[in-house]
Amino acid sequence: MKNEFIITVYTENHIGLLTRITVIFTRRKINIESLTVSESAIPGIFKFTIVINETKAQVTKVVGQIEKQIDVLKAFFHTNEEMIYQEIALYKVPIEPIYESDTIESIVRNAGARILEITKDYVVIEKTGHKKDTQALFEQLNEFKVMQFIRSGRVALTRDPIERLSEFLKERDAFLNSLD
Repeated sequence: MKNEFIITVYTENHIGLLTRITVIFTRRKINIESLTVSESAIPGIFKFTIVINETKAQVTKVVGQIEKQIDVLKAFFHTNEEMIYQEIALYKVPIEPIYESDTIESIVRNAGARILEITKDYVVIEKTGHKKDTQALFEQLNEFKVMQFIRSGRVALTRDPIERLSEFLKERDAFLNSLD
């Protein structure tokens, strides 16, 4: 049975690595639902956060293939319950409905969103939350003809108090030092 999984990949920052990682998914005909790349808490190490819907067996195989890539230090996969995650969404709506009633203002407040910018032509609204929350706000605002909409990829941290990459790196360094 397919479920949503979050794959985290820790790498060095090298050109072409993103392509090599995405090819692994393409070859297996797995659609990437969300992809975010940023620096991690460890200097010089970058973190890919990839969301897919797949079976656990397939995710295990994909993570194994990712780890075989040069420049990949370690890859893990988690369920949504094992992670704390958010996305950010921006909505640009015309300004006229705001002048005509307080409906948009009420929608923004009830959604826990905030207004980022107001111009003579439009207002930009920001919402942070899970995909279902940002999508629900889009649907409400789209009654007023959303001009532009964008949702970021997922950003996620494990609920586990121990940073598994740090533990992996300590073990690797201890092993390498024992060889000297």
